[in-house]
Amino acid sequence: MMISPHNDKAQHRHTSSFWSSPSLNLGLILVIPSVVLLVLLSTLVLHPSTFSPLSSPWKWRYGGHWYSSIFNGSSTDSPFMEAETDKLAPNMSFSDALIDKDIDNVTSTTRVIKRSSKLEMVEAYMARARSSIKEAARVRNLTSIHQDPDYVPHGPIYRNANAFHRSYLEMEKLFKIYVYQEGEPPMFHNGPCKSIYSSEGRFIHEVEKGKFYTTQDPDEALVYFLPFSVAMLVRYLYESESLKTDAIGRIVIDYIHVISGKYPYWNRSLGADHFMLSCHDWGPLASSYVPHLFNKSIRVLCNANTSEGFNPAKDASFPEINLLKGEADIGGLPPNRRSILAFFAGHLHGYIRYLLLNEWKDKNDPDVQVYVQLPKGASYMSKLKNSRFCLCPSGYEVASPRIVEAIYAECVPVLISDGYVAPFSDVLNWKSFSVQIAVKDIPNIKKILMGISQRQYLRMQRRVKQVQRHFVVNPTPKRYDVFHMINHSIWLRRLNVHIQDFGVP
Repeated sequence: MMISPHNDKAQHRHTSSFWSSPSLNLGLILVIPSVVLLVLLSTLVLHPSTFSPLSSPWKWRYGGHWYSSIFNGSSTDSPFMEAETDKLAPNMSFSDALIDKDIDNVTSTTRVIKRSSKLEMVEAYMARARSSIKEAARVRNLTSIHQDPDYVPHGPIYRNANAFHRSYLEMEKLFKIYVYQEGEPPMFHNGPCKSIYSSEGRFIHEVEKGKFYTTQDPDEALVYFLPFSVAMLVRYLYESESLKTDAIGRIVIDYIHVISGKYPYWNRSLGADHFMLSCHDWGPLASSYVPHLFNKSIRVLCNANTSEGFNPAKDASFPEINLLKGEADIGGLPPNRRSILAFFAGHLHGYIRYLLLNEWKDKNDPDVQVYVQLPKGASYMSKLKNSRFCLCPSGYEVASPRIVEAIYAECVPVLISDGYVAPFSDVLNWKSFSVQIAVKDIPNIKKILMGISQRQYLRMQRRVKQVQRHFVVNPTPKRYDVFHMINHSIWLRRLNVHIQDFGVP
């Protein structure tokens, strides 16, 4: 249909009169500033820097201790196991799945949207990992069915060898740590490497090297590391004469305020995807506000004491390793040449040791040798390597370096404690290679150990040798060693958390 020039001009005049209407102009004058104001307000609300340092408008869900049932072979479903995973192509790499846009000249709102899309991709990958691990847990073989050039988990030392192996392989593909750069040595980005707290320092130094799991892009990270050393904070800030810990508490609280004000990651989860570690007693900080800051966070602690608030669902037990010389002494006599039934040497340190020493140190029993101080000329390591069972009582803290010392010496560890969660107990079946003795049964130690048959002892001793690889500290970490196992424990805790952006139901 043709439109005549006359009609076109009439239409133009009609349109012009419409836009020149006084009432419309007045409406536009009122509406346009309101729209601009709303846009500005929404930009300010969405920008992470406007969040109060310790509040969170982000949504997150906690999934419970789902991996415990998985590694025990239970079919109990996780709240997140059925999460949708079709956002990602099966063979798509993490970096390929994330659409990277030029954001040099974009608004704050666009920056949040870009970060949010990465978070959604991270969570989708996590959902796929959970489903993969759950599927692997259905295989109840003692040997993993997955191929591995270095090591295939097998045997009763694992709760479920196939589920652990699948989880470990998923971790190697997906696990990424962002290390906050704020803070100065020696209390940050540093730790002791040749002491009873060497586990703490070794892990910090290895993460700082950036060779394993770390990322420079915080939006890609699954977890965020708070790189302070409790051992170093105590060394430099603890007032031993007055027993004051205020300075330690203040510096940790200030650090959380700094990173929560500068980055959005703490605020969006209340720290649930952040982790800190300590092999020093958590006690110096217990009287301050600090523990409350980490109610949601992953705490990797040597003092894994459930009676002091350690929560195995979100906290990870950290093996205490005493490396005075910087290297581990591994190996011992073969079982048929070990002449000592049980051995312990150590000073009074807590009520459990008091009970042990009080019961056994003066008996001069050649089978159960317990000393406050070794006889002249006797060697501590020689005694360990010549013992069938090594007694590992808790001190003032539940953890003891004697557990790892026993494993290194190929001596079956005897755990005597209340409320202690052993390292890597999510995946390791400690009952298969150690003996647990209740505190009330300390007088019956000899009877209990003599009741273990030679056949059973030999099985346990072989398993101790097998589990060594998970506790060895290597100068450069090797797959499945203690560094990687600690990361695996953190990885499992992160699988418990599902973080959502604001606006997502």
